[in-house]
Amino acid sequence: MMNMTPVVKQLLIINIIFFIGSQLVPISYDYLALFYPESTSFRVWQPITHMFMHAKYPNLMHILFNMFALYSFGSALEHFWGGKKFLFFYISCGLGAALLHTAVNYVQLHSLLDSVANLNLSKSELQLILNTDFKFLFNADGQMNPGAVSTILNKVHCTQEQFNILAQANGITGSTVLGASGAIYGLLTAFAFMFPNAELALMFIPIPIKAKYFVPGILAVDLFLGFKGSSIFGSGGTGIAHFAHIGGAITGFLMMLYWKKNQFNKNRWN
Repeated sequence: MMNMTPVVKQLLIINIIFFIGSQLVPISYDYLALFYPESTSFRVWQPITHMFMHAKYPNLMHILFNMFALYSFGSALEHFWGGKKFLFFYISCGLGAALLHTAVNYVQLHSLLDSVANLNLSKSELQLILNTDFKFLFNADGQMNPGAVSTILNKVHCTQEQFNILAQANGITGSTVLGASGAIYGLLTAFAFMFPNAELALMFIPIPIKAKYFVPGILAVDLFLGFKGSSIFGSGGTGIAHFAHIGGAITGFLMMLYWKKNQFNKNRWN
């Protein structure tokens, strides 16, 4: 742990301002969180703004974990890199996280749509289905309303199974991803790259673990649970943007490799 550096401090303040503002103006989530690009709710600024948004109150663990990690690892990295380079790295990892998350959603979405291609839906019909709020299909207990479902089935002329597939596709275009987790995973990767033997003592693991083991470990766990459908870290699917985390880490790793090869060979990498 080092003294808080200037850019880390500014990022913390911005995240806190976004968090407080989003609680006061809940509709801000509809404009600042990241939607799938084919959604009618997508805006060009969302790949940037989503990394400053966090889960709604009373879920405080999302922002607390991210900000603690930003302070802990970000300050160490900014101390060695300087503010401009650190900020470039941080934003790049956040964008890389959004890119991989969107790419995975694209593959999943079009796999679902290919399975119902026999419906021969027009582009306008497909856009209508993908951008319709399916929440009205459920009652207050979270159970499907048979009457509402029947109306959709008759309108789209599909079977119950096909309807379920379209509902999954709708869930992808209607879902959002938010949080600094992708950028934070990039910082974790960079920290392990620069300080592989630094021992990290965590609240839920009493034995200090070297960064070169800890970071690959949580990435492997998060990737495994991402494919499985649940996770212990982050924020999307089950509420966890698994591949956003991996995207941030991959972006950070590639940048570190490039910088090591082109800038640091004769400095502190030996």
